[in-house]
Amino acid sequence: MEEDCDANGPVIRYLGDSALSVEFGDRIDDELVSRVHAFDAALNQLGLAGVVETLPTYRATAVFFDPLEADVGEIEAAVLRLATTKCDASAPAGQLWEVPVIYGQDFGIDLDDVAAHAGMTPSDLIEAHAAPEYLVAMVGFLPGFSYLSGLDPRLAMPRRAEPRARIPASSISIGGQQSAIGSVEGPSGWHVIGRTPVRPFHPGRAPEFLFEPGDRVRFRPVSAHEWSDLDRDAAHGGLVAKSIEG
Repeated sequence: MEEDCDANGPVIRYLGDSALSVEFGDRIDDELVSRVHAFDAALNQLGLAGVVETLPTYRATAVFFDPLEADVGEIEAAVLRLATTKCDASAPAGQLWEVPVIYGQDFGIDLDDVAAHAGMTPSDLIEAHAAPEYLVAMVGFLPGFSYLSGLDPRLAMPRRAEPRARIPASSISIGGQQSAIGSVEGPSGWHVIGRTPVRPFHPGRAPEFLFEPGDRVRFRPVSAHEWSDLDRDAAHGGLVAKSIEG
């Protein structure tokens, strides 16, 4: 169902001569994320000439275009029309994934600290973290790195005062009010509570990027002795994550 948007409309900012950002707000909020995803889906359905890619985030969508092929005026007019007259907050439902996670010990070196901060036992924290159905709000920072909304507020924890130079690929972590599924090895100031054998990004696999904005995730705690088989399967291109819906 369509409804009128905020009278102030979105803010459009040009990012050089080949991209623009359509900004809907300045906060982390599930309703805003849904609006961004709905706008992104509607824009892609138009098939505008010269549009190369769109990238939705928590609060905005970046639109990348070929300046030699695109009619920038047409793109801006379409963006404004969609953003100000079609505010359907019901974004298309993405796939629902079941993701195995080994929590704690060498797989999640910060689990005990996060549990202590939340006033929980490690077991209670694992149960609380695995309970929600998360939304993939956006993908970025590193290839396939998936930012998740839906974290139990009791588990929120400020980022580390001193970021680590690198954490293992596919780490499950908490930073502020967000959780995340890591992709490749890289730097991080987030708290690592577990690890999944799932490769969100795997060059040469189809698909190379597993999770997309709008997908949903449920975590399934598994024991460490299951790691070898799951990790071997994932290393050879297996998805390991189970698609439940979509």
